[in-house]
Amino acid sequence: MNKQVLLNQKIAETKKGGGDKRIEQQHKKGKLTARERIDILLDPNSFEEIGQFVTHRSTDFGMEKELYLGDGVVTGYGTIHGRIVYIFSQDFTVFGGSLSETHAEKICKIMDMAMSNGAPLIGLNDSGGARIQEGVVSLGGYADIFYRNTRASGVIPQLSAIMGPCAGGAVYSPAITDFILMVEQSSYMFVTGPNVVKTVTHEEVSSESLGGAETHATKSGVTHFSCINEVDCINHIKKLLTYIPQNCEDQAPNYPYELGNETREKLNKLIPEQANMPYDMREVIHEICDTESFLEVHKNYAENILVGFARIAGRSIGIVANQPSSLAGVLDINSSKKGARFVRFCDAFNIPLLVLVDVPGFLPGTDQEWNGIITNGAKLLYAFCEATVPKITVITRKAYGGAYDVMNSKHIGADFNFAFPNAEIAVMGSKGAVEIIFKKEIEASENPVQKLEEKVAEYAEKFANPYGAAARGFIDEIIDPASTRIKLIKAFTMLQNKVCNMPRKKHGNIPL
Repeated sequence: MNKQVLLNQKIAETKKGGGDKRIEQQHKKGKLTARERIDILLDPNSFEEIGQFVTHRSTDFGMEKELYLGDGVVTGYGTIHGRIVYIFSQDFTVFGGSLSETHAEKICKIMDMAMSNGAPLIGLNDSGGARIQEGVVSLGGYADIFYRNTRASGVIPQLSAIMGPCAGGAVYSPAITDFILMVEQSSYMFVTGPNVVKTVTHEEVSSESLGGAETHATKSGVTHFSCINEVDCINHIKKLLTYIPQNCEDQAPNYPYELGNETREKLNKLIPEQANMPYDMREVIHEICDTESFLEVHKNYAENILVGFARIAGRSIGIVANQPSSLAGVLDINSSKKGARFVRFCDAFNIPLLVLVDVPGFLPGTDQEWNGIITNGAKLLYAFCEATVPKITVITRKAYGGAYDVMNSKHIGADFNFAFPNAEIAVMGSKGAVEIIFKKEIEASENPVQKLEEKVAEYAEKFANPYGAAARGFIDEIIDPASTRIKLIKAFTMLQNKVCNMPRKKHGNIPL
């Protein structure tokens, strides 16, 4: 046979994966094939495949009679928006996408190349787990991947899209990566599946309830984006990459922007004067940032804090903001973990931080204390203290107690701290403070209610404003809300060459 003809036949064979019947089954489930996903994700004609003729080496259980070129994973590199990325896409039509020794070696090769060349790594996961016919070598393959995920963390962005099952050891590689995306009704993640759960705990639970996209988007916080279908998931990956750099030595892309009238009068009306009235911080974000540039992360998890990417005058930034419309914006265990994780990502990849503060404090209660609010709250504190990227804080209303310190205060390294004129910066709210400070005086008064109101007004006038903090230099400027965007554009421009020299050390010991 002509060598060119043989080569063409082999290439055609790789395109078929596990065969037409299994591809049809994949499509019936509403799922794309490994190659179809790559075609949608990457720029047209940019994909270069590596290792397409690899086959497994197993000879047990008749495996030597079942060989598929590529061995259940498509690996290579290409471009998204003209920028290089490395990719692996597991093929469920070949042994259920299960991971063998050679399957793992292909993924590891791509990971090593991504690290060497400083470009993002994208994993499209659709796998039944370790290939049981291969025993420990498949488990070793997973560990090889985990090790590389960890070494790459903070060096190159790592994105994991869960396009199907992801169980057992397979969940730990995505868990180490920077962002996880899941597809509703067709993907799931769990360490032990429903059958094992039923055997051990006698609980009846479906795969979707145990580890589906909605579960992980709302309850566990494992997934950052829950997507309605695979195309939506792939588009999320493309959009996410527009906000982040290629590697830790690079800067995020800047988009052209012409300055015009940057005053936003609506900001003067968005914040209620009453301290206990809720409002949606997203509206503040939309006024401050470039039009429709806010990409929220972890949208349905720990909704009392907002995190996400946006642009200000074309420049990529990360946003952390208390959300007064959910639990009054209070900090708790889940919001602290959510915020800390996002802050650390932004710091690792040179993305400046904007922090919008309206926080009454930490959530009290036995549930919070017994589950470690102290340690978990300290994670957010640690993350802000550790971050060396440009950091700007805007206090829109309340900043009370320890939460004032934690939310990127001047004391923990913020570069600029702005406050709106109605900001309240104090140990606690006026009423609570007065009830402690003037307890005996109020009780001894002929009219305790009137005395309480008098003392509350007196305390509020003295402390429930930003001027005391500004007098100390803890607030750099008290600003007209309408001018916020102008101030931020100038401040971030001024800080773009910020340099921060840290003490020499191996790494810190974050309170995990």
